[in-house]
Amino acid sequence: MAELDRFRDMLTETNAVMNLVGPDTLPDFWSRHAWDSAQLLEMEPEARTWADLGAGAGFPGLILAILLKGNPDAHVWLIDSLGKRCRFLSAVVETLKLPATVIHGRAEDQNDIDVDVVTARALAPMERLLGYAQPYLQRGAQAVFLKGERAGEELREARKSWQFTHELRPSQSDPRGRIVCIGSVRRVRPH
Repeated sequence: MAELDRFRDMLTETNAVMNLVGPDTLPDFWSRHAWDSAQLLEMEPEARTWADLGAGAGFPGLILAILLKGNPDAHVWLIDSLGKRCRFLSAVVETLKLPATVIHGRAEDQNDIDVDVVTARALAPMERLLGYAQPYLQRGAQAVFLKGERAGEELREARKSWQFTHELRPSQSDPRGRIVCIGSVRRVRPH
């Protein structure tokens, strides 16, 4: 809890000068951000290695790294294309000594990272998100994406370009939220 509190403090400080999350969401840190992220561990309890695509402010990646700290072989890759977000993520990882690596780059270009689970929150519509996640899925990862109330619509749209297996689960932290679990994925139409 102390490390989650410290992360919240660092996020609040940094958010005052750099927009990482909507300032109106900070009072709801525990339910909107922390619990929303933490519920993924319950869905993939055996997973030790994670890749958070478009890590942004660290949701769910930093929360996962904090909760996995001390577990053997646990590691989270936090991948983001924006340097200033990577600097924030690196500061949190270093301060809290988390089992995580920050990568400044595009998610779909990380061809040497093998993980148990690939995840993302508020990164892109499902059609694009599957393209970002495909390299990880082809190497055996499962995908667990945090989505909003439009998840079903996004899945229908993605089926125009992708063939995939999925399970849609309700979010424990927000009745409007959905968690999309993807098994296999294959492009059926060029983008």
